[in-house]
Amino acid sequence: MAPLRIVFAGTPEFSVPCLDACRASGAELAAVYTQPDRPAGRGRKLTPSPVKQAALEAGIPVEQPESLRDADARARLAAYAPDLMVVVAYGLILPRKVLAIPRLGCWNVHASLLPRWRGAAPIQRAILAGDAESGVDLMQMEAGLDTGPVLLERRTPITGDDTGGSLHDRLSALGADVLAAGLRRVMAGETLTATPQPEAGVTYARKLDKAEAQLDFARPAIELERQVRAFDPWPVAEGEIAGERVRVWAARAIGTLPGAAPGTVIAASRDGIDIACGSGALRVTAIQRAGGKRISAADYLNARAELRAPR
Repeated sequence: MAPLRIVFAGTPEFSVPCLDACRASGAELAAVYTQPDRPAGRGRKLTPSPVKQAALEAGIPVEQPESLRDADARARLAAYAPDLMVVVAYGLILPRKVLAIPRLGCWNVHASLLPRWRGAAPIQRAILAGDAESGVDLMQMEAGLDTGPVLLERRTPITGDDTGGSLHDRLSALGADVLAAGLRRVMAGETLTATPQPEAGVTYARKLDKAEAQLDFARPAIELERQVRAFDPWPVAEGEIAGERVRVWAARAIGTLPGAAPGTVIAASRDGIDIACGSGALRVTAIQRAGGKRISAADYLNARAELRAPR
């Protein structure tokens, strides 16, 4: 049997373990598709995506079309004669004509338990919503947004310590694991069962907006805790502490007696800075001042000793 011939499409760091899984599977990687180089950093220098960097290091041909909607781009893809296209956080829409090119169609590794959190930011939305678990689905792609039937799935609990970053890393590894399992079974001659997604329970994970980073202390403390965790490492929650706007990197909800107006600092110690919320209080434990770096609440209080005064 001839080896499975794959075209891989992905862009961010999340996708790299899945690219590695394709390489390790014994399949033939014909090409890697990724987003065009984008300006990054303070100098706004054109920077290749993490997937492009990994592909070039492995000696795999790289394609970076602005779109896959024109006939020339589709013809170039078809010329690679892929049996399968694996798509992981690519960032471009695949038209029907592209989905039809590979003999086995296109697989997508998606970081949620579908049909919950279809769309761009499933990891952060799951934390924001207080979901108890997340996971990755290996999905057979179709024209709709993350609507295709599920081939394989891996699950993981979301803990009270999980951030957007920690859950991202765990799901990235799980994605590589479920993809490797799918490739192994197909290359052994198995036809995977595609299970249609249920119609009930559909939610959409819209793209993150920096405007969402603002902490509103009139809201319940538990919601603000989830906001802080979900937006670490980007876009990072922001709030005002006793008149100073800061970025809030770590915080947890605590119970407190009623009476203080939301946004009031009700206690401050080496353990953290407690801020009254609409219900409960938020204990802030890691902060970043304007122009500064991330520091502990204890270090912040060294510079703002007045916050330690009894209230």
